[in-house]
Amino acid sequence: MNSVKNIKLALLLAALVTSSLAAAQDGKAALVKQFVQLQRPQIEALARSLVEQSSAPISQAGTQYLQTQVPPEKRAAAAKAADAVLKNYFDSSFPIVRDKAVQIAPAALGPILEQNFSEDELRQLVAWINSPLAKKYATVAPQMQKALGEMLVAQTRDTIEPKLSQVGPAVAKALGAPPPAAAPAAAAPASK
Repeated sequence: MNSVKNIKLALLLAALVTSSLAAAQDGKAALVKQFVQLQRPQIEALARSLVEQSSAPISQAGTQYLQTQVPPEKRAAAAKAADAVLKNYFDSSFPIVRDKAVQIAPAALGPILEQNFSEDELRQLVAWINSPLAKKYATVAPQMQKALGEMLVAQTRDTIEPKLSQVGPAVAKALGAPPPAAAPAAAAPASK
């Protein structure tokens, strides 16, 4: 009878430990989710930066062409037309990249957070108390940004590259320049 009682007690103890571990994991997952939600402005800033970086070479080439090849009296109008093309690219591309960044952020950032921070540390991070934890987070942040950037580029490349390939010729046309020579595939937003 005593051994049956011991087995029941052991099973009860095992069930309690298992449920405690599951509750701890649920708590940690909830904290990770909350952290990612709090980081949305930074995630959106990363998306903005990636889209801006993708068109920067075209903008720079256009500016150089404008200053050296377009008559001074036509520069203002040509610059305005080129800016409109670049703005159109940004306005149509940024929402795509931003929404994908927000969508994939939990998958990109969650595992890194869960591997590198305890539940208590996540609580502190969400509360954003000035502590040594802030320094630890700062060392992991570049890894998270790189992971998100790589995943974001991979998942938006097929949508963004066709748009970007149209921007160069459109800017050239707006400036009255000859269309750019066929170049290797334009780079999608690059991760840092």
